[in-house]
Amino acid sequence: MIDPLAEVVTLLQPVARHSKLVVGAGRWHIRRSDAGQPFYCAVLEGACLLVVDGRETIELRAGDFTLVPEAYGVAMSSITPLPADAPETVPVALSAGEFRIGDQSGLPDLRVLAGHCSFGSADANLLVSLLPRVVHVRGEPRLATLVQLVREEFGDRRPAREVILAHLLEVLLIEALRSTTGTSASPGLVRGLADQRLAVTLRRMHESPAKAWSVAELAKEAALSRSVFFERFTRAVGVAPMAYLLTWRMALAKNMLRRSGCNVAEIAERVGYRSASAFSVAFTRHVGLPPARYGRERMVPVL
Repeated sequence: MIDPLAEVVTLLQPVARHSKLVVGAGRWHIRRSDAGQPFYCAVLEGACLLVVDGRETIELRAGDFTLVPEAYGVAMSSITPLPADAPETVPVALSAGEFRIGDQSGLPDLRVLAGHCSFGSADANLLVSLLPRVVHVRGEPRLATLVQLVREEFGDRRPAREVILAHLLEVLLIEALRSTTGTSASPGLVRGLADQRLAVTLRRMHESPAKAWSVAELAKEAALSRSVFFERFTRAVGVAPMAYLLTWRMALAKNMLRRSGCNVAEIAERVGYRSASAFSVAFTRHVGLPPARYGRERMVPVL
């Protein structure tokens, strides 16, 4: 059975990087502006507040994991924050990769691992559009176990610590994306897959991207009326069914143009277009480059 999330994650190629351990005490608040970078945060001890891109405040507790595939503005504060007009807290470096915020004396009441990840795919922007805007996972034993392993690795300072941490964080990222139970994921693929009726249609689109799907046919797969299916899919996934299908077809086409050596006509057929010209028009409108030119400029060398 085709796994839509596995396909998206495989094409994304997530890699954890720039992680840092932050300990906090007392009252504090910090803000960062990041040009669309993926952000993650694992709470090892204590609790804090998080606001991403001006959205609703999220309370993070020990064992929680948050992944934001595309963040532009991140604000974090103590549970009891400073007044809005108070100066922003300046982190103090304790050692390489470790910082303290808030009161600089006394026992810390918060430990978080925060940082950025990157996506190796040249189509990251396209694929990120299929993911939830914010994934907040709580109460997942597997996530809690991974966070505990990260915490131990940070504290033990054993040989190959950075290598182990990098791999643990990559597993955390993927586990967070697939944790559809007990997650408050915003609209996106994860939330769609949590709905059993919609999951059927998402799998069918990924199994047969070349099929000439219609909303009525997809609704039939979900055993829902056309109108109910359209509204339910759009609310859960964040885009209309045919818009999702188009995005996925373009992601597949871009990957094939870079890697497979297939000509434009073959790729057009494999992603559901009856002619190379129709595919070229759609690809150019969606990507901004004609497919042949995109393939020449983005071809991955064969080693």
